[in-house]
Amino acid sequence: MSKRFRMSTALDVDDLLMECVPYAIKLANEKYKFDPPLTIYEVNRWGKLGTRADVIFEFFSDPEFFKNQPVIDGAKQFVKQLSKMTEVFICTSVYPQFMGIRAQRIKEEFPEIPEEHIYMGARKDKINVDILFDDGMHNVFNSNAAYPILMRRPWNMDATGMLAVNTYDEFLKLVEVITKSYSSQTETLTAEHPGVVVLVGPSGSGKTKIAQLLLKKCEGLEKLKSYTTQDTTTDEKDDWYNYISLEKFHKMCENKELFESTMYAGHGYGSKKADVDEILKGGKHVITVMDICGAMSLKTNFNNVVTIYIKRDKRDLIAKILNKNSTIEDKVNRIVSIEAEQHNEDICDYVINFTSYEDCANQILSVLGLEGKSE
Repeated sequence: MSKRFRMSTALDVDDLLMECVPYAIKLANEKYKFDPPLTIYEVNRWGKLGTRADVIFEFFSDPEFFKNQPVIDGAKQFVKQLSKMTEVFICTSVYPQFMGIRAQRIKEEFPEIPEEHIYMGARKDKINVDILFDDGMHNVFNSNAAYPILMRRPWNMDATGMLAVNTYDEFLKLVEVITKSYSSQTETLTAEHPGVVVLVGPSGSGKTKIAQLLLKKCEGLEKLKSYTTQDTTTDEKDDWYNYISLEKFHKMCENKELFESTMYAGHGYGSKKADVDEILKGGKHVITVMDICGAMSLKTNFNNVVTIYIKRDKRDLIAKILNKNSTIEDKVNRIVSIEAEQHNEDICDYVINFTSYEDCANQILSVLGLEGKSE
């Protein structure tokens, strides 16, 4: 019997396993009595911002801060579970004078990780692993890992196109998908066993038009309306979304109303579990258009979720994006994300090569075993 290959995963520590920014905010509020209190959403990018949030950096030079950093809820169980699936390494950036404190905390809190698997240093691009899990955009962008994955935090919400998750459960589900540790056979959708169909692909791939066609062709499908902060002055406005303010979006996230939330091209997107449940209880299959992060959230929260990647020529994608009635910044964000999003076809259940909208819709109905309306 041959030995099974085990994938390797490198984990960050600050704001992935131990609280860093939230803990510094808590200390800052206690010390300076901010009114209103400083919130995590004020740290909307990494580095000094020229705002009152800059005060958090003073705590990062105090050894007591690193001795007392709280372990994030669920982190210990997460590491235990991940250790059963892959080899786990720690790759953490910390000031040299605090390396001893950091190493001791890791050994105490996460005994599953061997001491020789703990690496200290900022150059995470030098770590040779299969999967990197980090909240730093620069680390994910520059990583040489086959699958660099971002943990969503307020300071990286502008990241577009890359693999990103919101929770440990979503990450573990993504690891399952990557390692193909569960059956690759997708169940056929039936009236007795309704499921969720997710169309994935870069901006310009035609996902929304294909989904609209599928709704016209198949009575057994019902669309899931998501929530977005997108600017409704663009031509993107349609009835696939409920348009809300960024403030309301943050509140829905805090209240855990959304089972998945992400940022794409600078806009927030999210979906409610209750909305999916309502469609499934009615006996229909859900159809929705999401990025890969939303798709993985669906796989985490629901059974029988089928992900379909729409593959289209890069030149066509760029042409579609350039023809959008949106800002230059929005177009640039979408074009820059294309290459990262093209990697997502490897972890989708099906890949459909775009020929025409009609043909794509018919192919999808065929592979899912769904019948279209008779002409």
